[in-house]
Amino acid sequence: MNFCSQCGGALEWQVPEQDNRHRYVCTVCRYIHYQNPRIVVGSVPVVGDRLLLCRRAIVPRIGFWTLPAGYLENGETMVEAALRETWEEACARLVDVQLYRLYDIPRINQVYAFYRARLTSEDCAPGAESQEVRLFSEADIPWSELAFPVVDATLRDFFQDRSEGGDYPISHSAISWFKGTQKRGEKS
Repeated sequence: MNFCSQCGGALEWQVPEQDNRHRYVCTVCRYIHYQNPRIVVGSVPVVGDRLLLCRRAIVPRIGFWTLPAGYLENGETMVEAALRETWEEACARLVDVQLYRLYDIPRINQVYAFYRARLTSEDCAPGAESQEVRLFSEADIPWSELAFPVVDATLRDFFQDRSEGGDYPISHSAISWFKGTQKRGEKS
């Protein structure tokens, strides 16, 4: 940020009075510009023993596989975002939508929420952000071609929960990167 959205004045990176973090502060009107993490919402869409993945057509990670997900929009609930993103990326509808996983990713200022859901049909097609969509059984998941560590973690948890009887508890974890590798936090 270079200029204040309130008055157009120049911004300084400083710790405001009675605060403990650096913020962009306007040098003219003293308005404090708070920046908060982005919320990413997605789904784990399942039909029978298979789940839906999308091959990305947008940056980052073009050509890699992911679960349908994207940024929460102003004025929508997280469930509405999961439904919308699944429709936009895979032209697929969901039912029985239930919160499944929450992930904090402080390194990139994001929070992810994944909802486990059932596809209403096997019919799906690539949306504008997908090159391809496909239903995968566990044995066919392209693990080395997954776009993001959070997708890998969600899928591994899903298949483990399914193998243990399908209880699918809600879980909250943190994901951090150290020297190019991904480590998962403890479940709470």
